[in-house]
Amino acid sequence: MGGSVRVDSWTWSVRLFKTRSAAASACRGGHVRVDGVTAKPSTPVTIGTEVRVRVHGSEKIVEVAQLVNKRVGAAIAATAYIDHSPPPPPKEVLASIPRRDRGAGRPTKKERREMDRLRGFNED
Repeated sequence: MGGSVRVDSWTWSVRLFKTRSAAASACRGGHVRVDGVTAKPSTPVTIGTEVRVRVHGSEKIVEVAQLVNKRVGAAIAATAYIDHSPPPPPKEVLASIPRRDRGAGRPTKKERREMDRLRGFNED
């Protein structure tokens, strides 16, 4: 089966995005790359094309194995691409990253200095 499919339609069809409009918005926002180039929603993908998608702060690297232009079930969607994404970082690493509580307001000068020290900024 030759031809090509729009990248926004394909990423939605294989369930990388919940809605087609979310897929198109991600393309317009620069969160989707096809073969290393930032993709517009209408960029065509063919079998063997590498698609990089940034979703929820992590990057998925997939290779197109099957052209799909209608949304399919999760079992079929899993066969439509080959996942080359790196494994997520271990939970210990994620837990060690300090985070401010939501609603805590703007950091005080003392807190800001502590954050800068943790991040390794010089205090010249």
